[in-house]
Amino acid sequence: MSTFQDLGLNEELLKGITDLGFETPSEVQEKAIPILLNEETDLVALAQTGTGKTAAFGFPMLQKIDVDSRTTQGLILSPTRELCLQIANEMKAYGKYCKGLNVVAIYGGSSITDQAREVKRGAQIIVATPGRMKDMIKRRLVDITKIQYAVLDEADEMLNMGFKEDITDILSGTPDDKNTWLFSATMPREVATIAKKFMNDPQEITVGHKNQSTDTVSHEYYLVNARDRYQALKRLADANPDIFSVIFCRTKRDTQKVAENLIEDGYSAGALHGDLSQNQRDIVMKQFRSRQIQMLVATDVAARGIDVDDITHVINYQLSDEIETYTHRSGRTGRAGKTGVSMVIVSKSEVRRLKSIERIINQKFELKEIPNGMAICEVQLMSLANKIHNTEINHEIDKYLEDINGLFEETTKEELIKKFFSVEFTRFFNYYQKSKNLNVSASAGSDRESGRSSGGGSDSRYFINVGEKDGFDWMKLKDFLKEILELGRDDVFKVDVKESFSFFNTEKEHQEKIIAFFTDYKHEGRFVNVEVSENRGGGGGRNRGGGRRDGGGERRRGGSDRPRGGGDRRSSGRRSDSGSDSRRSDSNRGDRRSSESSSSRGSDSSRDKSEFKTTHARPKRSRR
Repeated sequence: MSTFQDLGLNEELLKGITDLGFETPSEVQEKAIPILLNEETDLVALAQTGTGKTAAFGFPMLQKIDVDSRTTQGLILSPTRELCLQIANEMKAYGKYCKGLNVVAIYGGSSITDQAREVKRGAQIIVATPGRMKDMIKRRLVDITKIQYAVLDEADEMLNMGFKEDITDILSGTPDDKNTWLFSATMPREVATIAKKFMNDPQEITVGHKNQSTDTVSHEYYLVNARDRYQALKRLADANPDIFSVIFCRTKRDTQKVAENLIEDGYSAGALHGDLSQNQRDIVMKQFRSRQIQMLVATDVAARGIDVDDITHVINYQLSDEIETYTHRSGRTGRAGKTGVSMVIVSKSEVRRLKSIERIINQKFELKEIPNGMAICEVQLMSLANKIHNTEINHEIDKYLEDINGLFEETTKEELIKKFFSVEFTRFFNYYQKSKNLNVSASAGSDRESGRSSGGGSDSRYFINVGEKDGFDWMKLKDFLKEILELGRDDVFKVDVKESFSFFNTEKEHQEKIIAFFTDYKHEGRFVNVEVSENRGGGGGRNRGGGRRDGGGERRRGGSDRPRGGGDRRSSGRRSDSGSDSRRSDSNRGDRRSSESSSSRGSDSSRDKSEFKTTHARPKRSRR
């Protein structure tokens, strides 16, 4: 393996490298630095997060710019404020012996005037988020017409975040003869489009295979019922007492909810998502870096820029909609040559997506079981024993020993040990002694893409008279239902959207609430009707109550077409809404009993798309 001296770096940079403690270059650095130092070329570098990409483009840029000039010569675009600041700080550290170097970070959430003042002092290198950079160009606060080197760092993530237009506008204002260096963990179509438009015959280097996860990360998945997802998360945390992790959720709301539940249950947790103010985000990240927070629950966007080398676990509480995003998530652990574990909690409906991720990252996921209660008790007991064994004695306790010894004068060593450890063991034993097995057999039954096994009887399936023509797809309908019904995201599942009607499932415990809610509910001026369908699986039969469908597949309901409700319901006295598509004619709904005959509707033959339900049983437990 080569050294940094072998790569051709100058003395100023080598001194900075020595101060930073770098010994040997990483693979991406070894491949990229000689090319960028010795050639005036465009470059596409594909490497997993945490492999040292910043130094791979940072050292060549620092060596090639003219620090005696006040002209901006290097521009680095990154997706988030945190990553922007991280890159700027690393560039300053790399170039600490480059006299006259001025690296300025430009990002939203801070004074644009102060940032413009820093640039005006003479910034040879600007590190910026696309949105703030475009704003400053528009206000003519920065000049990028003499840029010699442009870097797109985490290019795939910037495009995922919707910065394509901003990046295009920014690069369009830079010289055609500049060198463009694109660094990315994955290479989706949008990144290839940017490369084709703004790069001239770029060289390409790849560390591993395209989109492949780093070898320092092991990949595990745990198969549970959707409703047990949160309980599974807690057991994984308890089974790893020294966990220092990032937990990924799909939405800001789910992120906040999971973090709040963990805190309420006594875990050291915090939330990081886009609804937090910049000051709140800074506080959370400071607490995480100092390990005041052991479990950081985050959205994918907010997690960009988390540069903490000692993260032990990444837990995918929910898989992202974008399969490629998994590469970024798992890259939060196993950094700087250390090992890490990426865990995925899945219901059976997600196993197919997991196999797709396996193909993309070229890594095998190992199926593991959620540990049972007694296994967790043992792990916690031995963890405590090891901590006590390795604890240095604080002799300030000596003055209290006489009283303590007197208290245990008649207690044997064995009894004393049992008493001491029972304090911790009993707490976990009482909590877990009657705990159920959360694991689901990988061979039992088969879930469809969007839901749960149709063989169980604990959930209810509903017909709702809105569909694609109302602007819904499965995800929008799911979000709509969970918002208006005040349910958790995983409480609505097996969502199937047709042209003018749809189906969805919830647990039976929510049935009465849902039927009652939609008694007189209007959405955009029309009544929304929800009925219980007899067929809880993927398909729906024809209702035998005498109703008929109009040409769009929507039901015209007569007085005899009565859905089964969740208990007695009063007459709504609702008149037909003649101006709506629903064409309601039921003026008196009467009592809706489960004995009334009606069956499910439609052909409901398309693949169900759903998430998974989480029950939030939150027994109070104190933690160390």
